Amino acid sequence: MSQQWGWAGSVELFLSTEHQNVLESLSAHQLASMGDHPGQSQMVAWGDEIRVMRDVLGVMVGDRLEASGWGLVLEYELPREGGRRPDVVLLAGDCVLVLEFKGSPILSRAALDQVDAYARDLSEYHSASHGHPVVPILVLVNSDHFGEHYGVRVTGGLRLAEVVSAESAGAETGQQLDLSKWLAGEYAPLPSLVQAARTIFSHEPLPQIRRAESSGVGEAVDYLREIAAQASRDGGMHLALVAGVPGAGKTLVGLRFVYETHFDLDETQDAVFLSGNGPLVQVLQHTLSGSGREGKTFVRDVHAFLKSYGGSSKRSPNEHMWVYDEAQRAWDEDKVREKRPSGFSEPEDFLRVGQKLGDWALMVGLIGEGQEIHVGEESGLTQWNDAIRDVDVPWVVHCPSRVGKLFPAASELRLEDVLDLSVTLRSHKADQLSDWVAALLDGDLSGAQKLAEELKQVAFAPLVTRDVGAAKAYATARYAGAPEARYGLMMSSQRKWASGVGFLDDFYLKPGPWFGDGEESFASCRRMEKAVTEFQCQGLELDLPIIGWGGDLLWDGAWYIPDGVRKRLQRPDQITLNVYRVLLTRGRDGFVVVVPPRIELDGVFEALLAAGCDALEQVEL
Repeated sequence: MSQQWGWAGSVELFLSTEHQNVLESLSAHQLASMGDHPGQSQMVAWGDEIRVMRDVLGVMVGDRLEASGWGLVLEYELPREGGRRPDVVLLAGDCVLVLEFKGSPILSRAALDQVDAYARDLSEYHSASHGHPVVPILVLVNSDHFGEHYGVRVTGGLRLAEVVSAESAGAETGQQLDLSKWLAGEYAPLPSLVQAARTIFSHEPLPQIRRAESSGVGEAVDYLREIAAQASRDGGMHLALVAGVPGAGKTLVGLRFVYETHFDLDETQDAVFLSGNGPLVQVLQHTLSGSGREGKTFVRDVHAFLKSYGGSSKRSPNEHMWVYDEAQRAWDEDKVREKRPSGFSEPEDFLRVGQKLGDWALMVGLIGEGQEIHVGEESGLTQWNDAIRDVDVPWVVHCPSRVGKLFPAASELRLEDVLDLSVTLRSHKADQLSDWVAALLDGDLSGAQKLAEELKQVAFAPLVTRDVGAAKAYATARYAGAPEARYGLMMSSQRKWASGVGFLDDFYLKPGPWFGDGEESFASCRRMEKAVTEFQCQGLELDLPIIGWGGDLLWDGAWYIPDGVRKRLQRPDQITLNVYRVLLTRGRDGFVVVVPPRIELDGVFEALLAAGCDALEQVEL
């Protein structure tokens, strides 16, 4: 494997190395890592970068002799990130300065957010950077701009030495980060759900991510395995509920549990992952089929499963353990009756399937909060207690203490807060995202504004615009050179007005390729041509969703639902708010909300600004 950087060495070595030799090293690295030669524009950009860094570091060494021992890395390729690489990493004493060079003299929000994300990821996921100041610096080579914007130091080339000097002011020789140890540091980025599934089912270990370790995902899986072992050994019917905020890793818990119990040494099938979320099933099957195994063997549609084994069917499944994703969205009796001949709700159907097995069963329900968006889903968790009350066999319930009161019918209630996941893993460090969305949808704009400031401190970008073209341009620029990044269009299924500004859905859109394929595929989300709705994106994620706000949720001092919206539902207000809860919690790096330029939506635009979203076009100079 080739090295993960274009050039690395001490400042002293850099200043004594010929300009052309550095250029040749950068060019050779691109050929080795990307498979192509750099173009002329890239060579010019590298030349400018080398020239500026020579001038700056020459000044620094003249002022402070210890600067000659600083470490310098050019084109450091972030492992597992598909080509993302900051231009310059400077190890100035115990500080890590991350520099991104831009030839344009115009300051853009995309450039600011790009370098801010580089600094965030090195700070959070690079072992040798942990505990050290990591500072993002944007260098506009052809500008004399100087200042700080959204936590990023911005400077022209002529004043870069001033910025480097200020940011490294506390550095001393004895505190110098060792370059060779830094380059050897482990980089373990937060994987998306699709990346994690692919890794797990390829029999590869997930990266040891600090956030995943602290979130309780591993502990929850271990507890479920203990329940499984007890049920298999002692018999009995068990229902375990794993709760958590959107993006907290519930689906990851389910997949890991299925993986660890699905295949033993002789690959006997013991567990299955079920979901009523058709797009999630399709995406996981599409992804896992590419990992060398047939995804349909362990990820299946829940409705098809119950059609085969529920109701009056005499058949029993091979598995004694089932993981049901988004179990709070299980269909009620009326909805089931519309779709198949059964006199039971889905929860009761599942418990009766367990009874057929006779000796033991473990039902694992992954339950989200505020995610009910379909007709027939409004009854939530109470259906599971009703089902336990109505079946003949006693069920033991394992659940977090905060939902235990919902299960008076359980034969035994075991409260375990290890099953409560409260830290989001969907967004990099943006633990406050769910709270921000809740405050926004509750109409607490001032509370949302305070939370938005916390999000921005961890490089999460909540943006709003009225121009879909500006949103697309931002995404393209933000993820330039990052082919693995996923960004695309999302909107409410009540598409009024959003479809008029370029958000086009497609009944035949295939979520697997849309979420999983690269830009070379016409079906890829990166093409930004077709939008997915709340039904197609629930439980999934993008690095940056571009969300078209529709005419189904308006603001006039408070949120309100126009007449006629979702009129078939029992509680249209709840479902509509949940639709936007789903859409606004899909992003890993941030989101861009596009509010169509209609007078009816002016209030929405102003509300989002008041809630702390930044206007995309506004960068204060």
